[in-house]
Amino acid sequence: MRTTEETEGFDGEASNTSMISGASSPYQPTTEPVHALNVLGGLRCDLEYLRSYFGILKAVEVVLSIIGFICIETVMMCSPCGGVYFFEFVSCSASVVTGVLLLIFCLNIHTKVPHINWNLTDLGNTAISTLFFFLSSLVLACINQETDAEIAAVVFGFLVSGVFGLNTFLAVRRYRRGNGSQGAAQANDYIRARTASRGEMEARSEIA
Repeated sequence: MRTTEETEGFDGEASNTSMISGASSPYQPTTEPVHALNVLGGLRCDLEYLRSYFGILKAVEVVLSIIGFICIETVMMCSPCGGVYFFEFVSCSASVVTGVLLLIFCLNIHTKVPHINWNLTDLGNTAISTLFFFLSSLVLACINQETDAEIAAVVFGFLVSGVFGLNTFLAVRRYRRGNGSQGAAQANDYIRARTASRGEMEARSEIA
């Protein structure tokens, strides 16, 4: 039988061993903070996108939409006010949505959510913004009191409509080019599969 001193010594050695193994264990509480730092570190500004046509157009669209919104917000009196309210809603919505998309593409957030067709999303936003900005600018041009703020809002509205229209044209070309390359890739995969299956059938017939 072990004596009390031997038992206490054994317990002390076991506790020291457990402390050493716990200190060298890979499952440390620092795993979660490191993961958070990796997630934050993955967000980086894509300067190449900002220098591209789409990045420049989006930045111009956001700036012009905000300027148009500021101009329409300085209108103090209106009669009727339907055109003013319509332009106010369109300019505010377009600046917010386009600004969010600009941040998503600049920070490469779209690469972390691949199940969303971002090219189609961008195309839909630019097409809708083009249509509604043109309509709201046309309505405001027809129904206004010819104040400086309203005239400036109309000018910036038609200007940003043209920028959104150019962006829509480029987005349509990009979307068609992307679908064409995807269709060609699928066709090549189908041809490879058929060729492989035929080769396998011929090999089996020769063996037989």
